[in-house]
Amino acid sequence: MVMRLKGCRSCGCFAAIFLAVSSAQAGSAAGFSYSRDTLAFANTTVFAYEQGKIVSHHNFFERKKPDRYTRRCFVMTRTVEQFYKFARFDPNSPLLDESELHKRIRAVTRKPPWHDPLPPEKRVVFPGYRNLREMSQAHTRLMQRNIGLGWVAYLRPGNFRMFYLHNRTYQEKAHQELEQTLARGEFFIAYLSDYPILHINHSVLVYTHDGERSPDGTDHYLVYDPNHPDAPRHLKWLPAKREFNYQKDQEFVGGFTRVFQVYGKLLQ
Repeated sequence: MVMRLKGCRSCGCFAAIFLAVSSAQAGSAAGFSYSRDTLAFANTTVFAYEQGKIVSHHNFFERKKPDRYTRRCFVMTRTVEQFYKFARFDPNSPLLDESELHKRIRAVTRKPPWHDPLPPEKRVVFPGYRNLREMSQAHTRLMQRNIGLGWVAYLRPGNFRMFYLHNRTYQEKAHQELEQTLARGEFFIAYLSDYPILHINHSVLVYTHDGERSPDGTDHYLVYDPNHPDAPRHLKWLPAKREFNYQKDQEFVGGFTRVFQVYGKLLQ
């Protein structure tokens, strides 16, 4: 696109052009930073795991830790996208009191995550903090209480695809949708499931490719995993098998998983 500047005689004109460009880029996943734009706290698993296998049901029955934050992977991936698209931070302004902060957090998380990003002047402002990571570190419990209930996410209509859409053709379609979504500069929130095996039942946010496509056609992706706020995790598409593969960790044996997009549209 070529901009014609002839006749533009004021600083206001240049400011308007700058704002227009900034607004067009605001919310693009290309600018996403893991250390800045994710939540500082973790989603905790219900059971205790080692090498992807349940080794104790102690976590489930323990009642001495009411502050344990579990079953929130869907809520947290949604929240990260919503804050990236609908919030902005103003570190040079005075901090809000908890009551106002509560209202503003809910104002962000009540916006449909599939909506287009808002321009800077229409976003919900959070003064006193540089980014979401910093604010969620300072107000962990307040954030956890106000971004949403975990059990509600499991009743989403789109989740029921895990019970019957097991064919590899659907996974090829999911891979195409993932590629198209990233090409548009958008996020892809993925529901990971291997039902009926049940090694994984989880949600992550895919935000970029991890390097170039391999010679054999394998695509590599970086994801925000709510269980691991320390660093990105890795998802792969294996064309020879027509399936996705997720990184091994303490609570997942690693390997095969199906991918279903969620929060990409209403009722998904």
